[in-house]
Amino acid sequence: MKICRFDDNRLGLVEGNVLRDVTAALDVLPSYGYPLPQLDPLIANLDAVVDRIKKLAPAAPVLSLTGRKWLAPVANPGKIVAAPVNYKKHLQEARDDAQIHHNNQVAEIQKIGLFLKATSSLVGASHGVALQHADRRNDHEAELVVVIGKAGRNITRANAHLHIAGYSSGLDMTTRGPEERSLRKSIDTYSVLGPCFVTADDITDPANLSFSLAVNGVVKQQANTRDLILSIGELIEFASSFYSLLPGDLIYTGTPEGVGPVLPGDTIVTDFEGIGRMHVAVTLA
Repeated sequence: MKICRFDDNRLGLVEGNVLRDVTAALDVLPSYGYPLPQLDPLIANLDAVVDRIKKLAPAAPVLSLTGRKWLAPVANPGKIVAAPVNYKKHLQEARDDAQIHHNNQVAEIQKIGLFLKATSSLVGASHGVALQHADRRNDHEAELVVVIGKAGRNITRANAHLHIAGYSSGLDMTTRGPEERSLRKSIDTYSVLGPCFVTADDITDPANLSFSLAVNGVVKQQANTRDLILSIGELIEFASSFYSLLPGDLIYTGTPEGVGPVLPGDTIVTDFEGIGRMHVAVTLA
């Protein structure tokens, strides 16, 4: 099932070239008092939401996919976990390009581990990327995003699939410079997610998904998730050995080779097999 958030916080079901407005399915979500839970309520109650969507869908209003405002399909992740240099060719690319490594040693992901991005950096495709520090190089990085559905700590790679709610596609934007990754990648709008969230049962083989990224119509990145250094299961095992994973947490799984700069006025288009296409405008903050 492809679930999206669109326009004025509406909930949608994407079926082929049709969008069904199933916002009424949100009525099944429980009410939370203060302090709010550190999770995404929709993902935490996904089974109930999906059941309600199935009942609503046949009579739900049908809308065009064109002209919509696409919001981040997961609105309230407790944390955004990201994997650096998780494709071999990108690791070599980062080591070879001084503008990427800034005289810092670029080590393997097994040595440097994962990093966190601020949740305030999360936006949907229609919001676009607003470049900060325009005097520096600001790069695009297309990535498969895993959405955690079941809480866990010290999850084994063999059981990782039991904790996955589904998948989305993302842009892990970055400002190049000497600072820590988490700072340079946590700028407002630098975590783009969308266009929809696809439930795990609709992705037959997440370890074999083709995807691409183009800037102004020119393909810059083209890869397949089978080339990940650490697999999805290994990433979940790694991350959960340091902190609890909660429903709605996002794991950006890493970008392949071909990263490069974007400028105000550019348009980034990502295309992920089984998930869909994002059109993202680049502006100046």
